[in-house]
Amino acid sequence: MSILVTMSAEPKYQIRAVHTASTVTVYQAYPPEIGLRAARDGRFPAAWRRDRMTWIKPSFLWMMYRCGWAEKEGQETVLAVEITREGFEWALERACLAHYVPVLHADQRAWKRQLKHTPARVQWDPERDLHLRPLPYRSLQLGLTGEAAERYADDWIVSISDVTPSRVRSTPR
Repeated sequence: MSILVTMSAEPKYQIRAVHTASTVTVYQAYPPEIGLRAARDGRFPAAWRRDRMTWIKPSFLWMMYRCGWAEKEGQETVLAVEITREGFEWALERACLAHYVPVLHADQRAWKRQLKHTPARVQWDPERDLHLRPLPYRSLQLGLTGEAAERYADDWIVSISDVTPSRVRSTPR
């Protein structure tokens, strides 16, 4: 008798997200004066700056790593923002890689022109395991600016929840 064991490798680039047919959940971390009000009101308060890049992360674990498990200054409130899938896909369709890749871009000047005129940025960062060790595959961060940030705040949000209390610190302090 022989046993065949197959190992399926995770794709290096894959969007891993909680989603439904119509929504995608992304995560962001904010200071309490923005995060708590957003969760309470279901929209971002006036103090939320529309004129700067806002990065959304479909991976909860990557978000928790980036904000130091909600212990970094200015990132003490972690939000789960459920947005329309249509909006998420709109941003992806109009996104540019956040860094220059020679095989994908004609030259660095062409990439910079594209970057300047797109409302979204794609960045792939190493996903982490529960012990915060990098995994061999990447998690998406999607930067929204200009029209994308406005659409995000005004049109795409379905709900906002404060998920800070549900975090579990996996590593000793």
